[in-house]
Amino acid sequence: MLEWLDTLSYATWVRESLYGWAIVLTLHAFGNAMVVGFIFLIGLRLIGMFRTIPYNSLNDALIPTIWIGFAIQLFSGFSLFLTKPTRYGADALFLTKMGFVLGGVILTLYFQKIYKAEVRATGPRLAPSPRVVQIGLLACFMWASVLIMGRLTAYLGQLYDV
Repeated sequence: MLEWLDTLSYATWVRESLYGWAIVLTLHAFGNAMVVGFIFLIGLRLIGMFRTIPYNSLNDALIPTIWIGFAIQLFSGFSLFLTKPTRYGADALFLTKMGFVLGGVILTLYFQKIYKAEVRATGPRLAPSPRVVQIGLLACFMWASVLIMGRLTAYLGQLYDV
């Protein structure tokens, strides 16, 4: 199956065209910036920074933007995966990154759920509950790990191509 993915015309376009790789990689970088940037902004707000951002407004603007960024990451990441599916499918760093992606998605969804429930139950608060802070910071860790593992996959993946 992985060999078949490698032969798709879209994969060939991304891998071999003048602009395909650059376009997809740029989209992936923007998606990363949106997800990691906004999840860290939420995390910093949860620990007491940026007090001018109302606690109850995080869900209205930042969380939906994280999911838009994730959709961009999903599309662009799969497009990049298609360029070398057999290599990425056997790469321990890439597979670890995918584990962190799964963990990041699960934690972000869980954070969104408990955050909404807390805001609904208590209204605007000056400080979030310890549970919301813990889950939010763990989501920050997961998404930062995705970013780190992605860079390691790109840099250390060069060793496989030699």
